[in-house]
Amino acid sequence: MIRKHGSAVWKGDLKSGTGTVSTESGALEAQPYGFNTRFEGQAGTNPEELVGAAHASCFSMALSMILGEAGFTAQEIRTRATVNMDKEDGGFAVKSVHLDVEAVVQGASEEAFRDAATTAKENCPISKLLSAEITMEAALKPVLTAA
Repeated sequence: MIRKHGSAVWKGDLKSGTGTVSTESGALEAQPYGFNTRFEGQAGTNPEELVGAAHASCFSMALSMILGEAGFTAQEIRTRATVNMDKEDGGFAVKSVHLDVEAVVQGASEEAFRDAATTAKENCPISKLLSAEITMEAALKPVLTAA
């Protein structure tokens, strides 16, 4: 089993609080995020764009593999994953992700490319994650007091 992790630290209330997000590899190290980066278009990251980046990169790798299995090598695959979050009763929910894909693949027919792209969309690990069971362990820690 391969295990990778990302982590986040949040301090404060929703609107004025701040957080940081980091990855095991160090590609992101204490990258700031907050209400303003998520809902008000301020500079910084947010969970939806991180999911989009993960989905686009995973899909592109899966498509490359599937094309390779069919005897093709992609010169370039460009994927943009748009994560669509809608307001609903009690808050927000990610309802869909749309993948825009452009690729340069010498010798591949339109049909072969579309078949490979559909297979990648349905089978890349992040596509599967978006409908996965989520488990959790939660622990309440004691309040720290100033010395």
